[in-house]
Amino acid sequence: MFKGSITALITPFKNGKIDENRLKANVEFQIKNKTAGLLPCGTTGESPTLSHEEHKRVIELVVKAAKGRVPVMGGTGSNSTEEAVELTKFAKKIGCDAALLVAPYYNKPTQKGLYLHFKTIAEAAKLPIMLYNIPGRTGVTIEAATMGKLHENCNNIFGVKEATGSLDFASQVMAACGKDFCMMSGDDSLTLPIMSLGGTGVISVISNLVPGQVAAMTAAYAAGDFAKALEIHYELFPLMKGAFIETNPIPIKTALMLAGMDTGEMRLPMCALEETNIKRLKEIVARYVQVKK
Repeated sequence: MFKGSITALITPFKNGKIDENRLKANVEFQIKNKTAGLLPCGTTGESPTLSHEEHKRVIELVVKAAKGRVPVMGGTGSNSTEEAVELTKFAKKIGCDAALLVAPYYNKPTQKGLYLHFKTIAEAAKLPIMLYNIPGRTGVTIEAATMGKLHENCNNIFGVKEATGSLDFASQVMAACGKDFCMMSGDDSLTLPIMSLGGTGVISVISNLVPGQVAAMTAAYAAGDFAKALEIHYELFPLMKGAFIETNPIPIKTALMLAGMDTGEMRLPMCALEETNIKRLKEIVARYVQVKK
């Protein structure tokens, strides 16, 4: 179901509120430019600073705006199993095609605790679930063996957004989970290496700005045109790195602001990009889109 370029959507704000019109426009922009799927309320969507009501509203708006044209994977993870169950049930109710569940953050569960957490959600919500492994954010790693056990025992846990940054670990995951397990890169710059190990694509940050190019890169690789995929990778590489000169989503929201596609507004503790980095980012962004003066 999920392959190619899936955009981890930003949540646009205006005067402290969700900018619903901009969010709908962003969905149209993505679909027009061949994005294969949409992910609202992930890390890039600033989900930690959304209230539960806002979180649900954003996911519902994206589902309605997509109108079934591309699949939608709602970010429904939490460090509270009960809250994650509630959000995932909601995602199923309003028509999401799947849910992305990040490893519980801060409370650092054991591998047994992680297994029971995801198993409980999978059994309660009955929605296809992709795990999200990003230990740099959560402080805990979902080990490959734990994923293998979950995939074996929960038929609706179908894949992982792999963001450990380790290709060795990605290989361990595929070995533990099998060829039918859907592994997607959680790092733009590792999309092609992950696909070479059996991954199906990327959940992308930079595709908020350049969806067509990211979609073309993954499509070229899937079609066996490795030379074309590599050419696009190197074209996009400066942006892939520039999007992380500070904590995500600060740079990508700033890039969208520079391109006239967002207010650039964030919620604390996310704050404006440092002035020296704005200059650097502006030079990078200008290579791909027209930058506002």
